[in-house]
Amino acid sequence: RTIVYKGMVRSVVLAQFYEDLTNEKYKSQFAIYHRRFSTNTMPRWPLAQPFRNLGHNGEINTLLGNINWMRAREAVMDQACAFPDGADISKLDPLSSKKNSDSANLDEAVTLAIRAGKTPMESLMIMVPEAYKNQPELAKKQEITDFFDYYSGLQEAWDGPALLVFSDGRKLGATLDRNGLRPARYLTTTDGLVCMMSETGVVPGLDESKIDLKGRLGPGQMIAFDLETGEFFENYDIKEKVAKKHPFGKWIKDKQTLIKKQPMSGERVYDDEISLVRQQVVFGWSSEDMEMQIADMASTGKETTFCMGDDAPLAVLSEKPHVLYNYFKQRFAQVTNPAIDPLRENLVMSLDMYLGKKGNAIEPATEANAAQIKIESPVINENEMKMIEKSGRKVVKLSTLYDISKGPSGLEEQVQALQKEAEQAVRDGAEILVLSDFTKGGITADQTYIPPLMAVGAVHHHLLAQKLRLEASLVTETAQAWSTHHIAALIGFGASAVHPYAAMEGVRAWHGAPKTQTMMENGKLPKISVETALTNFRESIDAGLYKIMSKIGISLLSSYHAAQIFEAIGLGSDVMNLAFKGTVSRVGGMSMTDVANEVASLQSAGFPETPLKALNNYGFVKYYTGKEYHHNAPPLTKILHKALREKNVDQYKLFQESLKAAPLTVLRDLIDIKSDREPIPLDKVEPVEEVMRKFCTGGMSLGALSREAHETLAIAMNRFGGKSNSGEGGEDEQRFVPITDVDGEGMSPTFPHLRNLKNGDVPTSKIKQVASGRFGVSPEYLMTAEQIEIKLAQGAKPGEGGQLPGQKIDKYIATLRLSKPGVTLISPPPHH
Repeated sequence: RTIVYKGMVRSVVLAQFYEDLTNEKYKSQFAIYHRRFSTNTMPRWPLAQPFRNLGHNGEINTLLGNINWMRAREAVMDQACAFPDGADISKLDPLSSKKNSDSANLDEAVTLAIRAGKTPMESLMIMVPEAYKNQPELAKKQEITDFFDYYSGLQEAWDGPALLVFSDGRKLGATLDRNGLRPARYLTTTDGLVCMMSETGVVPGLDESKIDLKGRLGPGQMIAFDLETGEFFENYDIKEKVAKKHPFGKWIKDKQTLIKKQPMSGERVYDDEISLVRQQVVFGWSSEDMEMQIADMASTGKETTFCMGDDAPLAVLSEKPHVLYNYFKQRFAQVTNPAIDPLRENLVMSLDMYLGKKGNAIEPATEANAAQIKIESPVINENEMKMIEKSGRKVVKLSTLYDISKGPSGLEEQVQALQKEAEQAVRDGAEILVLSDFTKGGITADQTYIPPLMAVGAVHHHLLAQKLRLEASLVTETAQAWSTHHIAALIGFGASAVHPYAAMEGVRAWHGAPKTQTMMENGKLPKISVETALTNFRESIDAGLYKIMSKIGISLLSSYHAAQIFEAIGLGSDVMNLAFKGTVSRVGGMSMTDVANEVASLQSAGFPETPLKALNNYGFVKYYTGKEYHHNAPPLTKILHKALREKNVDQYKLFQESLKAAPLTVLRDLIDIKSDREPIPLDKVEPVEEVMRKFCTGGMSLGALSREAHETLAIAMNRFGGKSNSGEGGEDEQRFVPITDVDGEGMSPTFPHLRNLKNGDVPTSKIKQVASGRFGVSPEYLMTAEQIEIKLAQGAKPGEGGQLPGQKIDKYIATLRLSKPGVTLISPPPHH
């Protein structure tokens, strides 16, 4: 019913390449035309579109997770239902492959669903669902929300910006992703023509007088045309028809277990303070974690606001022991793939997770598939854990603790033993596996543990390999999870829920501490109950998860689940193959034995020869003498300042030598230049004046830098022809013109805070930033720029835009940013 013509040729010559397309006898009722713009990959035949049933403009951000879950479905899926009796389907697996593009893999999944009897519209409603929660238009269309709720527990969304055009030869249509991040316009005419295109004006010679309907697809919307009956359908007409096929609402009501957020308990887990401290030390906590992260999250319900950058060594280069999470970096949205704004676009985002055995979304819908546990947040407390255990599903708790006498080589053996335990438990009917390092009274001196991230990843991949993954969900109960990155990593590598018992106990300890109570009494902290502090902690983790997902452009936690949106830095192939298969680790690094030794060093710190009194301060965040090395440590900056102030060459040489002697901090510190080429004579390279014209400063806004520093940088760069960067904070209009009122002592009444000025100095930044917050952006601001930077993703807070705390916004900065003093400014990620 369909023929696909592909060519790695310019679009205008496709008809010359395939003579069918110029043959007047060759007629078709419809045509899908896809012209691919390659932004970040070279053209290759496997990437040419359209595929069997889909043409896709966009990017699937959750691809690795989607591929892994499709692998899991191979075990439970009766693929024979999609083919004639007797067909040889032995070579069909794998259903999806990392060798194929994101578009090709989605097409494979949709094609299978279509061949199994679903319409293209139903298949895409399952694979690429619209945001159905809190949607006013769906308030009176309960059957549609029930459909999406039912399939949310069976099929993770293929999430990311996407315009999808589809046809199976009987139906023709198009749909947009839940965020509507690709353009799609359509029209119909009185003589039966239906057009959908990425932009207007694509179809030449249209008689405007015959157009009877014009529109554009909004977020999550769909249109379809029935090629057999000639009927045209819009969004909710299609979805109501599909959703009414089965009583999804009744099935959910009868079978689904909804566990709402339960009240927090202030009851202490450990009998004394030192037992908690020991547990935290053993699992890698630092005093900074309690004093900064836990304190901020518990008191305000928000994460700690850190400054830009991280000048401490990478975990693999650090001489201090690190938790395994620190070896993983979150990936973020770049190039054509926009981040989401978790504050203003929260409507399309969800943290709902489903526990229990998953049915098969490809096969016909059944009541039994609705029998899952639904939770509203992946961060669960003791009461919710008890409700899961009493839900009627078989729950098996597997300990990740083991005897320390097994030594460093024992870690790999123990992980493999855990994998076999998990496999057997699932074969025996377990639907929920709890991987736990909790033991009453806390870990003992003769015990050590499998890092929870490794335990989750290893069990997840083992169950995938054994084709058992859809039979059970993984829950992590651990003392080694207290930040949003930790929780995100656990979910990203396979956990459906996390019970961070030591973090919650840490909140209770913080609340009960005399220092905290005194600060509450003095009004320095909000006066809250311990239950409120625990609720604040969970809310801050939830908000942090929204932010992390938004940076890679993922809306649903169920799609982020096991999607492995990380890159490892400093982990070797044996570690990656055992627990993190499919995740990139470009430089290799720590072996299983190395990881075991790092755990052992943390474990021994919890049982010192002298009595344990408090958490260690490793100095990972702030600089302390004798603690973790920091690249921008005060002793080093003092040497530099002295060299500059006194114009002292010896001090500058000392600064250079200090840098050379510094501990390894980043990967480039490991690189030595090796060259057998003769040095190039200086008279054959550009003069230093020309080289300096190519220098630019970093994009730091006024507010992140002081006014004096910001203006001094601009004047200095302009003097030698370089470029300073405004950052995203606007610029004082006085800076748009050269300074002309400098006296003999280098002072200017216009800029009284600056010294050593010259008439003709230019204080404006030649590079001007535009962030979507539009802070201080005006026509004059842009006209004075030689170069304009539009922020799409930035290193310190990728995809998020800048953040300036309210206490830094004085009257001057607020004026520049067209804002009010004291108001925190966070620029949202830009869309296109």
